This record gives sequence, C-alpha cells and structure tokens, in this order.
Amino acid sequence: MDTSIVQQNARAALDGTKAFPAIVADLMAAGVEYYHVDYVARRKTFYSADGRSLAATIDYDGLPPVAADFDLAEIKAAILDSQRHSQTYRDFTRRVMAAGVQGYTAYLRGQRVTYQGRQGDQHTEWFPGAQPAKPAPRESDRSAEWRLYFTGMASGWPASRK
Repeated sequence: MDTSIVQQNARAALDGTKAFPAIVADLMAAGVEYYHVDYVARRKTFYSADGRSLAATIDYDGLPPVAADFDLAEIKAAILDSQRHSQTYRDFTRRVMAAGVQGYTAYLRGQRVTYQGRQGDQHTEWFPGAQPAKPAPRESDRSAEWRLYFTGMASGWPASRK
C-alpha cells in the first residue's frame, strides 16, 4: 500500500479538494481494498489486501454527536446530495452523524458502502452505476416437491398434483 498516496487522498477528502470517484481511483491504485470511517473515534482506517493498515484523523471542529436513532431517509438524502450536488465531505459528515451514522465501511473493489448506526442498524449503498450481483435463480416450490418425491424423500404424490 502506497501510504503517501493514501495520506494525500485522506487529506483531499477532508479539505474537499478532490471528488469521491477520483479519490476511489487513487486509493485503489495505491493498494487500498477498503476503508472504515469511525465517527465516534474521529478516524478513517485504510486497509490493503495484504493486511496492512493506515489510520488518518478526521479533524473537523464542531461535529455533532452521533444521534441515537438511524434516520435512513436523511442518510439517503445526504448521500444523494453528495452524488448529485457535490456536497462537501464536511457537510456530509455532519449530516450523517446527526442522522445516526456512527461509521461506515467503503468497499472499493465491491463498489459499495455500508453505513452502521449505534443500535446495529445498517444500510448498504452501491456506488453510482454499480449494482448488486443477481442471485442464482431459485428452484420453484413445485420443482422442489417433484425432486423430493423422485428421490424418495417425500411420501405420496406431490401436493401440486393433487
């Protein structure tokens, strides 16, 4: 992990001098796999795939305490304002802390961010343009009944045939 690039981008995020997509690209090129933001401890910790880490302080003054309740509507509004209206990271930080986010983990290769609240609430937000992998098709209930019947694990005729 190239710690100088990580430190430069951590500072650029706090100063608002670089956009999130550019920061993500630089962090990935520097060997960062994911990072965790801890608003309670006022720290970001960056992790590489080989287990190395680097911590950086979130040194904003005047941040609110993390709210006890997780306000998902406000969290989503803050995320959207950052994506569409170039909200500063400082303003984003204030808003999500007031909405109950104690921290989040940004999975760079996984292209998602999972926000955590004080009571165990979580919300996963995909990077713009990224989508969750589609789950494998599920076997229909009728197919499952037939499979059980023909393998001798069910007695009698399947219910769907009665």
